[in-house]
Amino acid sequence: MPLHRLAGFVALCLLLVSCGAPPALDREVTTLGTTEVTARLVEIPGPFPANDLYNYAYVFKYRIVSVHRGQVEGNEIFVAHYNPLKARSKARDEFSGNLGGHLQRFRAGDIHRMALQAPLDQYWMGGVIDKYHTEKGQRYWAVWTNLETK
Repeated sequence: MPLHRLAGFVALCLLLVSCGAPPALDREVTTLGTTEVTARLVEIPGPFPANDLYNYAYVFKYRIVSVHRGQVEGNEIFVAHYNPLKARSKARDEFSGNLGGHLQRFRAGDIHRMALQAPLDQYWMGGVIDKYHTEKGQRYWAVWTNLETK
């Protein structure tokens, strides 16, 4: 292979590695929590309030793609994410407990791989915005959330 082609190939590989998506699977998502799922975020039911007055958890509706650990009932679940305006890697603080992930922002239609705990009220006692409050179903606390890149 000519040297200029080899140099171009190496440069392309470095660019792909540096711009690549974050890993979708890591130790935390496979070991934290009692339930691990891959699920599609169905919708974002309204704007997120600012984080300047208080910390809160926001409940999202997800459609299950697959269950990796634990059990869930039905094909839709409700998951509370702490301070959803923040990237998951920056959301953890002295109130939240151990949480994180590679997800940068929430977008309806995206698929997330999540480590979860339930019931929500045993893991978060602060403010909860649940626009699905009239719908029955377990509320899960998102411990680790990654964007599924497959």
